[in-house]
Amino acid sequence: MYPYSSPRSDASLPKARPLHRFLQGPTTTMTASSDVSTAAPSTVDDAEVARFSAIAAEWWDPAGKFRPLHRFNPLRIAYIRDALARRFNRDPLAPQPLAGLRLVDIGCGGGLLAEPLARLGADVVGVDAAERNIKVASVHAAETGVTVDYRNTTAEALVVAGEQFDAVISLEVLEHVADVPLFITCCTDLVKPDGLLFFATMNRTAKAYVTAILGAEYLLRWLPRGTHDWKKFLKPSEVAEELRRNGAIVRDLTGVVYNPLDGSFRIDPRDVQVNYLLFAEKVA
Repeated sequence: MYPYSSPRSDASLPKARPLHRFLQGPTTTMTASSDVSTAAPSTVDDAEVARFSAIAAEWWDPAGKFRPLHRFNPLRIAYIRDALARRFNRDPLAPQPLAGLRLVDIGCGGGLLAEPLARLGADVVGVDAAERNIKVASVHAAETGVTVDYRNTTAEALVVAGEQFDAVISLEVLEHVADVPLFITCCTDLVKPDGLLFFATMNRTAKAYVTAILGAEYLLRWLPRGTHDWKKFLKPSEVAEELRRNGAIVRDLTGVVYNPLDGSFRIDPRDVQVNYLLFAEKVA
């Protein structure tokens, strides 16, 4: 059980703005051809969208800019599969343990997570604010014969449309959104009662600065310089508190640790100093 579901004292995020103040208008679902509007208060950071759009073609290159994601993607998929299997009484080793579950991957990028989850039987909606990412993801899914409902839209647009999911997944996204409290509010609104939310992000620690920015961007050059802003990293307690405010309780927290000797990643619940994964349950 994750201990930070009670109010924290180490940092403070602004309280989320009530959605009803600006989420007005027709409740239509935006598709891959839809434009992403940022006229109302939005979670979209245009600079971040442009940054990832510029390297969208490299999503499925295991030796390219997204090499780290390819390396620890199996860990992320197994973590999500096992948590969902426990929650919905499934056999995680069954051929399609997620069959019948409706999931949304918000900030899906090129589909590195959405496709494997669909292969596990889930009905997956992949959402990204960058149109180029959605195009890359859609083409790759068509080539591999995997069915994923990809949409160029936002979390807040899905809320307006009244969408509901058994689980909301948003990995390596929180550190790139413009409004973290609003984003977490939207994600929580999209989950059915007793459903799950999954987040992965980077901790705001000195170790994360050295590893994720100086190491990954400047020394190893895995990512273009400026991809990450340390000030936008989030402590686990901050994420947990925002979830608690929205009626969700963190049930598990674990770290994702890089081994520079062999280039591998491992799950380690004792080390959340750099990258961490968590899932929360929306209380009915």
